[in-house]
Amino acid sequence: MSHDFYPKQSDELDAAIAEAAALIDGAERVAVLTGAGISTDSRIPDYRGPQGVWTKNPKAEKQATISNYLADPEVRIKAWRTRLDSPVWGAEPNRGHLALLRLEQRRKLDLIVTQNVDGLHHDAGSDPERVVEIHGSVRDVICMSCDYRAPMRVALDRVRLGEDDPSCPQCQGILKSATISFGQNLVEEDLERAFLGAAECDLLLAVGSTLAVFPIARVVPIAKAAEAKIIIVNGSETEMDQMADVVVTGSISDVLPRMLG
Repeated sequence: MSHDFYPKQSDELDAAIAEAAALIDGAERVAVLTGAGISTDSRIPDYRGPQGVWTKNPKAEKQATISNYLADPEVRIKAWRTRLDSPVWGAEPNRGHLALLRLEQRRKLDLIVTQNVDGLHHDAGSDPERVVEIHGSVRDVICMSCDYRAPMRVALDRVRLGEDDPSCPQCQGILKSATISFGQNLVEEDLERAFLGAAECDLLLAVGSTLAVFPIARVVPIAKAAEAKIIIVNGSETEMDQMADVVVTGSISDVLPRMLG
């Protein structure tokens, strides 16, 4: 039996990292798309991976569908219990998030578009003006009927004190996290900014995303059409690997620091 598989695999990974690093060194305007994979090393599980939230508990996906959330008090009660115990509250940025901060400090980073709602790019020190949270943020709570918005801890404190389904203090409407649920539209301004960033960059770096969620996955073909270089970094294959100039498959918190310096 041959024993050269793993060394060969390692050599191929090293070569891909070196090629990606060279492209980044030569870039002047980098746009980044991050997905759940960048946060798994911060102990925040992804959704559809082998250990994903919805893989292990398909019923949990029901809580993320806006029509179910608005119509069924039991869905909201379960959602509030889930929020109480969310791993987000104890999570810290990992080496992948910090590597993107260094890219910003090198004055190469134009924009981070993140599919994540955990706020870890902010915690890492990334410029908030350069971060587009395309799916919103779990750190705030909003009312579905009026303009009420507050830090999520305000609502969670009410749940801890015994409220199963806290209502809006202004209008008694339904409260939910300031995230984009299934069935809700993305914020048009955020989407336009993401697409413009992809069209104007000279390199697009997609990190930790399967690139299967639309419309945001369109940033890859938009950047490709604008003749930008494409680097995809993920723990497994993505839907758009064939579009990439370089594909780096490995642990994001390991490979991204090596690529970005």
